[in-house]
Amino acid sequence: MDPKLGRMTLKEWVAVESDSVQPLPHLRQELFRMMALAAEQLRCLGASVDSVDSGFQQLPDGQTLPIPPIILAELGNDPKKPTVCFYGHLDVQPARREDGWLTDPYTLTEVDGKLYGRGATDNKGPVLAWINAVSTFRALEEDLPVNIKFIIEGMEEAGSVALEELVRKEKDRFFSSVDYIVISDNLWLTQRKPALTYGTRGNSYFRVEVKCRDQDFHSGTFGGILHEPMADLVALLGSLVDSSGHILIPGIYDQVAPLTEEERKLYKAIDLDLEEYRNSSRVERFLFDTKEEILMHLWRYPSLSIHGIEGAFDEPGAKTVIPGQVIGKFSIRLVPHMNTSVVEKQVKQHLEHVFSKRNSSNQMAVSMMLGLQPWIANIKDNQYLAAKRAIKTVFGTEPDMIRDGSTIPIAKIFQDSIQKSVMMLPLGAVDDGEHSQKEKINRWNYIEGSKLFAAFFLEMAKLH
Repeated sequence: MDPKLGRMTLKEWVAVESDSVQPLPHLRQELFRMMALAAEQLRCLGASVDSVDSGFQQLPDGQTLPIPPIILAELGNDPKKPTVCFYGHLDVQPARREDGWLTDPYTLTEVDGKLYGRGATDNKGPVLAWINAVSTFRALEEDLPVNIKFIIEGMEEAGSVALEELVRKEKDRFFSSVDYIVISDNLWLTQRKPALTYGTRGNSYFRVEVKCRDQDFHSGTFGGILHEPMADLVALLGSLVDSSGHILIPGIYDQVAPLTEEERKLYKAIDLDLEEYRNSSRVERFLFDTKEEILMHLWRYPSLSIHGIEGAFDEPGAKTVIPGQVIGKFSIRLVPHMNTSVVEKQVKQHLEHVFSKRNSSNQMAVSMMLGLQPWIANIKDNQYLAAKRAIKTVFGTEPDMIRDGSTIPIAKIFQDSIQKSVMMLPLGAVDDGEHSQKEKINRWNYIEGSKLFAAFFLEMAKLH
């Protein structure tokens, strides 16, 4: 720790096993310790810090665990300056050496300029980079060009328990003076070219259950005289999407935003080596041949994926069983302006129609387990312009303007609850391997990322 600024290093933060996914008391203690370290560091910067008690989490097995506090911190409240609020999280996915890590996941290890460790890129590195940017102005005894606020949580990997409620509660208090929200919890599209993210897909996750009875059957005794649940389910799942990736549910594309000429140009400008992308993905060929089509189908068009079947025989060997009851799981990645409740209705109507044509005596039930809306930002907002200029200053290049094909619910929560501009400003390279056994952040990205945030503050102040 740097005693002059009370500044902790990424190594010290990675050393804390702040795993929010496994519901274990000793890991919860580590999470509390992590949040306390961050709060202390922010106080050393001169921020006023409120660690908001988030209550308890009720788990399905009956045990209750305390939820780590959510940090609300602020630095400066000059009404003449814009107020930028940074969101980050300090919890991580589980990691064990024996899962395939080459080094201890909780010991930050540098190899060829890459800093390996759980949480290095997701999300401890970016949170610290933002703190580094703030402390640079402090070290130089310079006035901060903008007012800064922080909202930092410790349960993102477990679904951001308690966060949405707090954001709504603080709308007219903590967030009332906030002009812009910055999230740095995703990655660039390539290894060397910075990016700005202006949209994410949503997700509607479904289960479809087909049931004949509770017990399984022997295929020698019952095969040939039953409506088999597995045959029904395979027919239902097979009716959802065709071999070119086109979703077959009637009306599903009706709400998809039309492609504008301006948007088409954004895709053209993106730097993506298709050959390298295909090789690094270890895929023979994709459904589409051009960079533009591939990116559009990842980001701005919906997709449907079939994830698995519960209750089916899936072990080695040959077991002549007819499952009595099976559950299929699939999800649809949603894009603007699709709506989860409309999609839910369309999916149910389609599956009921397909099932009715089979004249099966089995029972079928469809339910949506999760419904998360897509998010899109206005790239003409001031903070996108400021970020573009800051990227040009630090990296000497224009950023790729990208979307994310996955779902980051927090962006939509902020946008809907607080009605302020939200921007994603990633620091990590495409190969950072979040959640994997090779998670890392490059030393270069971490240092240049800290500079980028500082340059962003300056550009933000100019534009205001």
